[in-house]
Order: sequence, then C-alpha cells, then structure tokens
Amino acid sequence: MKQVGFHLVSLGCAKNTVDSESMAGLLRQAGFEAILLPEEADILIVNTCGFIAPAREESFRVLRELAEAKRPGQLLIAAGCMTQRYGSEVIDRVPGIDGLLGTRRWMDIVHVVRKLRRGPHPLPVYHLPDTPTVGQDEGDLPRVAIQGHSAYLKIADGCRRPCAFCAIPLIKGTAVSRPPETILDEARRLEQQGVREVILIAQDTTDYGHDLGLKNGLADLLERIATQARGIDWIRLLYAYPGNVTERLIEVMAEHPAILPYLDMPLQHGDRQVLKRMRRPANVDWVRNTVAKMRRAMPDLALRSTFLVGYPGESEAEFQTLLDFVAEMRFDRLGCFTFSFEPGTTSEALGDPIPEEVKQERRARLMTLQQSISLEKNQGLVGKTLPVLVEGYDNGISIGRSYRDAPEIDGLVLIEGEVPVGEIVPGRITGAMAYDLTGTVEIGEPQIVRV
Repeated sequence: MKQVGFHLVSLGCAKNTVDSESMAGLLRQAGFEAILLPEEADILIVNTCGFIAPAREESFRVLRELAEAKRPGQLLIAAGCMTQRYGSEVIDRVPGIDGLLGTRRWMDIVHVVRKLRRGPHPLPVYHLPDTPTVGQDEGDLPRVAIQGHSAYLKIADGCRRPCAFCAIPLIKGTAVSRPPETILDEARRLEQQGVREVILIAQDTTDYGHDLGLKNGLADLLERIATQARGIDWIRLLYAYPGNVTERLIEVMAEHPAILPYLDMPLQHGDRQVLKRMRRPANVDWVRNTVAKMRRAMPDLALRSTFLVGYPGESEAEFQTLLDFVAEMRFDRLGCFTFSFEPGTTSEALGDPIPEEVKQERRARLMTLQQSISLEKNQGLVGKTLPVLVEGYDNGISIGRSYRDAPEIDGLVLIEGEVPVGEIVPGRITGAMAYDLTGTVEIGEPQIVRV
C-alpha cells in the first residue's frame, strides 16, 4: 500500500524550524512519508510565522499559492505562530484551508491529520488550544533541527518578558523550560550523529530554568553539555536578554573551549527613554559594563545585537543616541528592523506615527554605520588564522563559517580549493569584505584570535 505523503513548508526563525522538524518526525513515526514536491503530496502543511507584518504577508502568500494549486483530495493545514493568533483571519483570507493547528500544540499534528482524513466533516478543523504546554508533553521526540553538521537545539519556548512591541507572549504564551536531562540526552545524541556545532535557542535563552526554580539554569546547562558531550566542537548561544547575562554565565563561557566566545544579545535601542517606552531594560550603563566584562574574560568575543528603529515617539535626537551607542560599542554583527505595528501589544495605544520612509532612512543610516565597523573588524583579521567549519563547495571555493558567524544571519568564510564538508580547518584570512572573509587552508591547528 502506498504511503500517505506530506509536504511541509517552514517559515520564520530557527525556533520555527525546530518545530517543523519535530512535526515531520511525528508524522514519519506515524507512518507518513515526507514528499519533496507539493503537487505529489497528499497533505500540505505550512508552519507559519506571525511575528511582524512582513512575515505574516509571506505566510499568507505561501498559503494562497498552495491553496490555489490544490488538487482534489489534497489537504492543506495552516500551522504555527500566525495561525495561533490570527486563525479566523487566515480562514477568511485563504479559501481552501482544511485545518488550523496552533504553535502551542504543534505536537498534535498527527491527531489533526488523522481527523481530517477520517471522512466528511465541517471544514476547517480548528485546533488552537490557549494553554501553552510546549516542553511538558513532547514525548521522546528530539527538539532539534539538523542542518548539515550543525544543529539547533531548543531549550525552552514562550516568553514572559513585557516588551511593548512584541507579540510573542500573545502567540506562544509564557516561558516554559525543557528539563535539563532531556536536553542533555539530545546533545549526546547529536554528538553520536557527528554534529560539530550545537546552537542553543529559545525566545530568551538566559531565562532558561526560571520556571524550574533553577538559579543559574543556562550557565549550568552549558557547562553540562560542554563536559558531557565532549565530541561537540562548537556550542553557540543565541537570544540572550540584557540584564540576564550573569557573572556565572560569563565564567562558564570563558572556561570551556567548546562554548564559543559568541553572544547574540538583542538590545533593541541605545536611548534610555526609547527603551523605557519599549518596556525594555533601560540601563544602558549595564550594557557597557557587562560587555566590558565579557571582552575582558573573552578577548576574542564576537558580539551580535539587534535594534529596532522607528518606534513610536523616536525623535531624531534619540535615533542619534542610538547611532552614537553603536559607534561606541562596535558590535561585530548587527541586525536592524523597522517598527511593525502589532494590534494587541502594549504599544498598540501609541499607534504608528513615524512615516515608513523615515523608518527606512534610519535603518539605512544605522546599517551603513555598522558596515563600516564590520569591515574594519574584518580587515583586522587579515593574516590571522581562524577555525572554519566547512559547509559546502562551489566553483573552486569551499564555503564555511568561523566561530564569529552563526548560520544564516552572519557572514561566511570563502576558502580556496575543495575542503571536505563537515571538517573544521585552519583558515588563514587573506581578504575582508563588510560581512565575509576569504582565505586559504593553513597547515596546523586553528586558533581563535584576538580581534
């Protein structure tokens, strides 16, 4: 008998990718087959992103394309963040959807599919529980997404932070940490599978363990992974919340060579008053002091941050304060978003008064500044040797990343010649661009160097 096939499209961030991989794993365990082409599948699933308006529009576009191309008998399920919060709007805007599955109960995908396949019933099938139970009843299914020789490992879901502009708590619910022993088991399995890099992710990794009563949950978890899964070469940390980078966390990162001297800490702004209106940590001096501590403990630290421009009420003077702050801090990597009006968030009452062209102009000015900083930092690496994880080969060039580069969001290192994929090689840097580096393979052990 031919297996029933599913085609799953994953949109949005790496956290969504982990959810998608987990849903696919559950479907395969239940006897369904993953299909590469949507037209050949019996079930179409889109794991949507609903974080900001552009992400929602992309989700709607993908859903409409699949709905319009559906053949008789095919089923289309809208899952994920956008579905959780905007279920009725999704149905109104995309005729042809058969089922809705919210992000808070992604683990019920098999139940929803089987319900849809049982026969005639009122459509669409809604499965949008409000209670967030992610992390509590996932069974034995790993919460990882392996991409080449790297893997994202989700340690928690949801968020309890009060950021005025963010809809994540409305979508995901409050923070729920996964048990440390479960995470350790998954790290050890990844080690056995030959994964070279594990990337810990959550909405707020530094909040890990708060709901479990753990005082230094993230630091202790990192240390246990580094000591109990020694075959993992790189452990990378994303999504740290300002104010929660503790002395203990800095010590653990500095002590264990496998824990990369890399931190992604979204700060959102550099002006104290804007941060207060955002309901974000507004102690900018804490940032200065903590970054200084980290750079003393880890002289080779690569620091990434994200900023939001065009927040309601942001004056030109406040934006200039942000520019001055970025120039002072000299982040290695930086991302910038423009404010997206999100109904239901605390910032809704502020409206969206700053014109789009002003937002885009400010974003361009910030990124131009950062490009000059990034280029200067990259030029300082020429002649140095960095460990490079090779991920591909094309047209005589091996493509990889250094410890300074998280997948998909940071730069690349382009190495002359063909190097085996999955190897970590010493790359001697010969050239620098604003985001990427070029180099050659050098005989000898790679060294993380002082930038």
